[in-house]
Amino acid sequence: MVKKLLLNFILIICISISSFAQNTYSITGIVKDKNETLPGASVFISGYKIATSTNSDGQFALPKLAPGNYDILVQMIGYLPYSKNVIISNKSINIDVLLTENTTLLNEVVIKPDPNRAYYIALFKDFFIGKTPNANECQILNTNVLGINDDITNSTLTIQASDFLLIENKALGYRIKYLLKNFEYNYRTKIIYYAGLSSFEELKGGSVKQKKWKKNREIAYNGSIQHFFKSLYANRIKEEGFVINKLGTIPNPGRKPDSLINATIKRLTSGQNGLNRVITFNGTDSLSYWLKQRNEPKEVNTLNRGDVLIDTLVKSFNANLKMMNYKDALYIIYKNELETSSYNSSGFKQSRPPDLGNYQISVIDLLEPPVRFYANGGIFDPRSLLYKGYLAYEKVADLVPMDYIPTTKK
Repeated sequence: MVKKLLLNFILIICISISSFAQNTYSITGIVKDKNETLPGASVFISGYKIATSTNSDGQFALPKLAPGNYDILVQMIGYLPYSKNVIISNKSINIDVLLTENTTLLNEVVIKPDPNRAYYIALFKDFFIGKTPNANECQILNTNVLGINDDITNSTLTIQASDFLLIENKALGYRIKYLLKNFEYNYRTKIIYYAGLSSFEELKGGSVKQKKWKKNREIAYNGSIQHFFKSLYANRIKEEGFVINKLGTIPNPGRKPDSLINATIKRLTSGQNGLNRVITFNGTDSLSYWLKQRNEPKEVNTLNRGDVLIDTLVKSFNANLKMMNYKDALYIIYKNELETSSYNSSGFKQSRPPDLGNYQISVIDLLEPPVRFYANGGIFDPRSLLYKGYLAYEKVADLVPMDYIPTTKK
């Protein structure tokens, strides 16, 4: 599904989120196991600070929700984590939640020592939490819930979690509960993929910490995926500091046809004098030249510097959703912040014309068209998109809740 990309790491962020609108609705329900209703279960909405708990009858209510795509998370000690996707369109929703006992907590578990576990955990932190400045103040509190599978045959590292990951972000002032659905890293292609559901709780701190968190949250939000799509929905791309160009591909004009390359390499390496030809001939009749030709990419990127008109890119899908369907990748320039020194050595940096300097550059490929999104920047079908550049560089350490509201007006 994902096309090969040279020397680029790829991140697909898969978080289902919703929108703000004038009409609001509720998600209500009851939590139980196979025997009885469960009071005191924690109920969250993924990506938000919205949370509640079940009453003495196991019932819960999440009111004042706009139409959108929500993932409901339920957690209770002794039971496996639970998640359910709920789509609100024009009426409130009631759901039944059935929790299953966590047998790993009820039975004694013998864990086989793994001498490489510390290495794998460090690798997971780099690719999941990130390596941005905020990541230095972000800690996973319960790495013991992580299960690791290193498939040497397929060059793939897979990590799963038996419970919510507890993440303390002292840079942004959040405690995050993250239900990891998938994590995969391919050593050969350098492709990173993870997906999960998150719930945010604000940390407590004095005025100095609150001031620091407020500033850092603003920086984390600015130029983010959420910020971009929120601006796109409101047709405020320029006002919010974004520029959209198109990044296409054309046949590499510096590469000879495959038929000529293969025929010439065969000629230069065959017959009694093949080795002498390889050693003595220079220029376009040398084996070195033609081997380099074979390794040249068949296609090269071409950047169209004309600003993309939002009216031609974005269409209405329904009363709550807008959509995009495009072929050439979107080349996103965010001019209100510069790239950091840590980003420049991260492997995510995108090529650019010299006049763009150190602006934050990202590329968004559309994998499964169309992509649909809400007014608050939430994406209905996040697997539709593939991010490269700065938007792929920023990971969990730079997440803010979907109900975050920036205080600085542009």
